[in-house]
Amino acid sequence: MDQDSAASQAQRKIELQSPQDLAYLVAKVRGAAAARINEAFPHVPGQGEDELRNQIESLVNEYIDKTFTLAAPNLSINGLPVSSTEYLSPSPATRDTHEPFDARKRQRVAELISQEEKLLEEVAALKRSVPGKAADEQAARVRDAIRRDEEMVEACRAAVAVEAGKEGGSLRVDRLERQDGVEAGFRGAVEALGRLKRDMPSAVAKMERARVAGEYVLDAK
Repeated sequence: MDQDSAASQAQRKIELQSPQDLAYLVAKVRGAAAARINEAFPHVPGQGEDELRNQIESLVNEYIDKTFTLAAPNLSINGLPVSSTEYLSPSPATRDTHEPFDARKRQRVAELISQEEKLLEEVAALKRSVPGKAADEQAARVRDAIRRDEEMVEACRAAVAVEAGKEGGSLRVDRLERQDGVEAGFRGAVEALGRLKRDMPSAVAKMERARVAGEYVLDAK
């Protein structure tokens, strides 16, 4: 082993943290060289190609390539050897980089997935329970209104009976005006609420499927 080889092995390599560091260095050197060439040989509109400028530019780029090719054995990226041809092309290929595994982020993702599943379960439960609950509440309000009306009617009857007793006459209470219509309307309202309670979950499910299908069509466009 000659003296130069022994010295090169004993010297520590220049360490880079990522491939982008080397690409940045190559780009900076090329940019500085191009700036100096532009200063020495400014482009003049209307003169066409400058053969001398092109030759000098080619020689400078060749010199840069040789410099980094010779320097590549003395470079390392995260402890790995460097291939100079990968970074010396005018437009180096984009390299995929992967973020190191992070246990905290993985745990956070798992927590978010679990939270999403719980929210979906709550939404599904609300879709099943809310229509029925709303129908029950409406029916309760109607029953309370009818009860108050009946109490008012009974109070009126009692007042009329007291007045009739004072006058010594007999009390005769006829059926209320439109009583049949009111009773029929109440029965219809109760039946409609029952149908609403029964059919609402399936209608909500159809609307949800239609919404998802519409989003899929828009995304496909």
